[in-house]
Amino acid sequence: MKPNAAVSFVVCVLLAASFPVEAGETQKTVRFAKGKSSATMTDSIKGDTSIAYMLNARAGQVMSVLFSPGNTSCYMNVSEPGADSAVHIGSSAGNEYAANLAASGDYRIQVYLMRNAARRNETCKFSITFEVTGGSM
Repeated sequence: MKPNAAVSFVVCVLLAASFPVEAGETQKTVRFAKGKSSATMTDSIKGDTSIAYMLNARAGQVMSVLFSPGNTSCYMNVSEPGADSAVHIGSSAGNEYAANLAASGDYRIQVYLMRNAARRNETCKFSITFEVTGGSM
């Protein structure tokens, strides 16, 4: 490998490592229309695919997420900015999440199918509503 090619390769590897996205995962940014504090999205996933909705919010705001799946094996998890684990695990805590936010940054709301349904390549159509109040977005 030529020196410039080696440097380019290393830079590409480092950049890829700094933006972790799980295999089969799509990331979407949640944005509210001007003057609105909520947004509803409809989408679907199939098999081992998942969607990570990224929602930027600030400490002191109140965030709520209402998830309406069309498959009983379809759930959503919520993770705080920079966290390695979820603060809300939908399979045990349910389809609604609400909290006074302690940290500012990008909250990650992941929609996924449980392994049994993913292995059967099932589909989940869903709607998800995000709301953030207590400050301007």
